[in-house]
Amino acid sequence: MTLEFDQADATAIATAVRSGEVSAESIVRASLDRIATDDKALNSFTDVLAEQAIADAVRVDGAIAAGQEVGPLAGVPFAVKNLFDVAGLPTLAGSKINREHPPATQDATVVAALKRAGAVLVGALNMDEYAYGFVTENSHYGPTHNPHDLSRIAGGSSGGSAAAVAGGLVPLSLGSDTNGSIRVPASLCGILGLKPTYGRLSRAGVCLFVGSLDHVGPFARSVRDLALSFDVMQGADPLDPICTTRSPDFCLPQLHQGIEGLRIAIADDYFAKGAQPEVWAAVEKVAQALGATQRVTLPEAHRARAAAYVITTCEGSNLHFDNLKARPQDFDPATRDRFLAGAMVPTTWYLQAQRFRRWFRDRVREVFQTVDLILAPTTPCPSPLIGQQTIVIDGVEVLNRPNLGLFTQPLSFIGLPIVSVPIQQAGGLPLGVQIIAAPYNEALVLRAAQVLEEKGVISAPVVRPREGGE
Repeated sequence: MTLEFDQADATAIATAVRSGEVSAESIVRASLDRIATDDKALNSFTDVLAEQAIADAVRVDGAIAAGQEVGPLAGVPFAVKNLFDVAGLPTLAGSKINREHPPATQDATVVAALKRAGAVLVGALNMDEYAYGFVTENSHYGPTHNPHDLSRIAGGSSGGSAAAVAGGLVPLSLGSDTNGSIRVPASLCGILGLKPTYGRLSRAGVCLFVGSLDHVGPFARSVRDLALSFDVMQGADPLDPICTTRSPDFCLPQLHQGIEGLRIAIADDYFAKGAQPEVWAAVEKVAQALGATQRVTLPEAHRARAAAYVITTCEGSNLHFDNLKARPQDFDPATRDRFLAGAMVPTTWYLQAQRFRRWFRDRVREVFQTVDLILAPTTPCPSPLIGQQTIVIDGVEVLNRPNLGLFTQPLSFIGLPIVSVPIQQAGGLPLGVQIIAAPYNEALVLRAAQVLEEKGVISAPVVRPREGGE
């Protein structure tokens, strides 16, 4: 095999497979070898589908030999957060309770879409229980470790998805984002993560956490991979009542249109407080590269975050109420306690949070009448240590679990399309910067990310797992 699997992105792999330079089987075996070797340290996978993956790769090679169309992701290994249905596996959603459920009978809609595009599923990935967290320190399946420093968290709740891509086990993965669960681990692991517009991708076959906030989206190490994987998953789905019926807006063909004429601003006020100094440096680096000098305020963003908390805890606890009463001992204690607290929130608070949500959405739409893209930090700090309970920001010690979503929650709240792009710090841990657009403008955020990638401002190199960042 002439292609270096762990250094190649999905687009390069698919091109090589379709041309006959390499076989899909050899690529998938290389991925499985990396999982067997490096996931002992990362703990990103909860299930590995080695036998099935090899069989699927052989079928891709057979189709190519027969002159058949195999799709734009031919032979590309991918893995999914274990809240996506995978035929033959119980859908864990990071829990102990779900392990007792019967296996799924069919793949989630977006998983099936990637397979139709020629991608090969190699396994399911670790996460915070029921997606309630930003750390992926799972009490049932163990913590997922950050490839940049094994003593640190990968972020969450899609921590396994981010670590597997950052560590070079797979070039693509899927995660979900309720309050930041794609963007936070993308930031902490130094890769790209896309949270599309709410309802843009189908959630059919996905174990929901908060139905009115949940999104699904991809992780990748290159902008073109992010665009390609997003494109093949687009499309209306009658199995998901909130999935848009809008025609797909394919992003890959638009990547190189650049940003000339786009009005780009930096989020001020709420988004200009509460982070460590290197975070502001990362935002400024991106702003300079994109020519952003204007600043805008998203009014009452702090209340948007508070309202997102109320909606999250109320809807999440309602989904699991029966098990909370019957089997409280089988939950991760941190998840259980937050769900129990949510079950006691007054209905009035929930209704008021939803009213405020509509108001905030309308105010942000007004902001997007004056700008096309907004820049903001993804996380307030680099990755904390596994087991670390607090972080210090602006001289104040705060809990890290809730505050890792400080800058992502107000934006999830109204379903905006956002990409978190990675800034690699010399001698330090990576950080992410959010590029935010109005609904259904995924192409704009990806065009800006492409400009940053071409300028060398952002990058997502494979990092083999290492202790202490050495």
